[in-house]
Amino acid sequence: MGRGILGYGAIGRQCARVVKAFGMDVLAYTMRERSTPEARFDDSYVVLGTGDPEGFLPSKWFHGTTKESLNEFLGQDLDLLVVSLPLTSLTKNMIAKEQFDILAKRKAFVSNIGRGPIVNTADMIEALEKGTIRGAALDVTDPEPLPKDHPLWLAPNVFITPHVSFQSRSRGRRVLEILECNLERLAEGKSLVNCVDKDLGF
Repeated sequence: MGRGILGYGAIGRQCARVVKAFGMDVLAYTMRERSTPEARFDDSYVVLGTGDPEGFLPSKWFHGTTKESLNEFLGQDLDLLVVSLPLTSLTKNMIAKEQFDILAKRKAFVSNIGRGPIVNTADMIEALEKGTIRGAALDVTDPEPLPKDHPLWLAPNVFITPHVSFQSRSRGRRVLEILECNLERLAEGKSLVNCVDKDLGF
């Protein structure tokens, strides 16, 4: 029995911190292999006291870009799956009927806090209606905003929240802290943090 975090960036790492505080096991899935302590370290901007900068929290790591590797991860008796991925050509429709059928083993609860199109909406509605999964908490939807007559509103055991969690009183301060950090790194000849990889799309 485990709690799977699909995408172990800053948001996924903070989810792991919260889950671990409740005494739950954490399994992580990343695109690249993270087999060494150095590879598991998060060298991006981290708010002090948050996340999992050292990558210590997962009891097991999975990686890959294929359906086979994803399905192996999902088949680890997960009872909670948190999706915290960016939307790219590799992640669109990543979670669909085949994956919901795998999650049916423990009737996992699915939470999508990444991007709506990562999860196939029609297949998720079917999984909810058939009880294949226990429920879903969605900070993002496809389409977004969700039309008022969309069938997802009527699906059982679904919780839909507005995609505005980035708004906080700390947002401006954190943006300036990242700028300050990058100016210092630039002066020291170091690589910048929190840069977008245009080839990968995030």
